[in-house]
Amino acid sequence: MSDTPSPPLHLGRQSALPASPEQAILDYVPNPRRGTLYLVRFAAPEFTSLCPVTGQPDFAHLVIDYAPGETIVESKSLKLFLGAFRNHCGFHEDVTVGIGQRLCDEMRPLWLRIGGYWYPRGGIPIDVFWQSGPAPAGLWVPDQGVPGYRGRG
Repeated sequence: MSDTPSPPLHLGRQSALPASPEQAILDYVPNPRRGTLYLVRFAAPEFTSLCPVTGQPDFAHLVIDYAPGETIVESKSLKLFLGAFRNHCGFHEDVTVGIGQRLCDEMRPLWLRIGGYWYPRGGIPIDVFWQSGPAPAGLWVPDQGVPGYRGRG
């Protein structure tokens, strides 16, 4: 990403779902509250990808928290990026951490964390967490609010 964000590619336009996460273009716009420490949260409770071994669908509830720096991610482009995983094969760990790292590498927030709360396959739920480093001093970081998987009963 250059130091000056490009005009949003998706905002206000019809956009097709990218064929893969690698082909997805994330848009970043100037932070409207630059210099203010605050937290942004995106929740994707119906995230899907594919198991790289069986090709069967995997489902997760993703929670992405970040403290913006110079830019913020445009939500429509994030939705399209996450949707591109529907046909993408990847282990839970790779998918969760890869999303967080791509956002960090391109957006360069002050701080970012992602929680991937994966629903059970084979009887075992997997939760994956990644963050860019310690949260900035003074940043209010609420609990992600996703309870551990308890099954039925």
